[in-house]
Amino acid sequence: MEVHVMSREIIKPSSTTPNHLRPYRLSRLDQINIDNFISIIFFYQEAPKNSDDRLKKSLSDTLTHYYPLAGRVKDHLSVDCDDNGVSYVEARVAGDMSNVFKQPEIDPEEQLIPCNQQEMLKDQSILSVQVTHFGCGGVAICLLFRHVIVDASSAANFIKTWAAIANCGGNDDDVVIIKDVVFDCTSIFPPQVHSGLSTTSGGDGARAILLSSSETIKKRFIFEGSKISALQDEIGNGTTRFEAVFALMWGAITAAKREGDDFVAAIPVNLRKRMNPPIPEQCIGNICTIIQTNWPTEETTNYSSLTSKVHELVSMVNGDYVKKAYPNGWILYRVTNGAAGRDTRRSRLFMISSWCSLPLYKIDFGWGNPMLVAPVGKLNSGDNIVVGLMDTSDGAGIEAWVFMSKEEMAKFEQDPGVVAYASFNPIT
Repeated sequence: MEVHVMSREIIKPSSTTPNHLRPYRLSRLDQINIDNFISIIFFYQEAPKNSDDRLKKSLSDTLTHYYPLAGRVKDHLSVDCDDNGVSYVEARVAGDMSNVFKQPEIDPEEQLIPCNQQEMLKDQSILSVQVTHFGCGGVAICLLFRHVIVDASSAANFIKTWAAIANCGGNDDDVVIIKDVVFDCTSIFPPQVHSGLSTTSGGDGARAILLSSSETIKKRFIFEGSKISALQDEIGNGTTRFEAVFALMWGAITAAKREGDDFVAAIPVNLRKRMNPPIPEQCIGNICTIIQTNWPTEETTNYSSLTSKVHELVSMVNGDYVKKAYPNGWILYRVTNGAAGRDTRRSRLFMISSWCSLPLYKIDFGWGNPMLVAPVGKLNSGDNIVVGLMDTSDGAGIEAWVFMSKEEMAKFEQDPGVVAYASFNPIT
């Protein structure tokens, strides 16, 4: 695939950010988060020829509300909301968009990413965008977020807002109401003031997470709604869709692991609705925590037991628990259930992050819903395994994007549970 970059420009907020809003203070949760990236791409079957002007204008209007994303990371305490803007790249590909998906392992070319991630670490920018038009009329919109003040909910809400404003087409009769986007969490999660805590400098440890690895492959597995329902019925106990898929994948990954390995499961949990009072759902920031847990191998095939334990662990994370257990704002919650005597720091990590319930397949910029939403590139997870979940386009099923070694992938995709309830589903 040959990508021709047609233009590069900086999109700034349509209104100047007032001076009293220029410092956006990082909370403790922002500080302890590893400064990696959220990269996501939307593929659309067709877009009108005048779509670029609408996209740029609506992005500028959106940044007025999400003004920290147009700023620059200043230090370990704040972002300077200086309206320096976001990088916006327009590109064209002469061929058909379907050529992107012809590899068995779906991996959109990194040429569709707006910039090298190291460039963003160097200039301390927070968001970059690339819009690529294909000869067939299709278009791909790729967004690259710095994780320093953006978690999954932040990213999804920003994209949803941008699309809604673009869909209005400047029509005053269809106003998009936006509020509580910027919310000061520092009173709830006080920042650590000494500079040694910061991970925003993009050190070697952070960079190692960002770069591609030839040893890590990515595949997309589809759990259809009917298959999930059957799995839930088999497990019982009012198991949720996420809990059912987590249990199946945990068992399959444990079975595929190398002899002598030990896995710890890590599950990010959105804290916005769990605080008392709740934090606005649409606000930016890393307002989440990670629960970590592991079980003896012999328990990993008991789906009923696993789902019950996961449900119990996630349910424990609420505002009262957070404030009582971590009054100084340190939210990283670790559980070692049934793992007495094990050093979890030496274990491999199974990170499973759910974007389910975020309406990614309903992101409409004015020319319909996307045909595919995908993470970009091959996440170098080191010796770990990473899984990203999102709803299928019909909202009933779950797409699982799985990053793991070739050796373990070969075992994983032949696991009886995976074969029975999921299907490897490349786009053709």
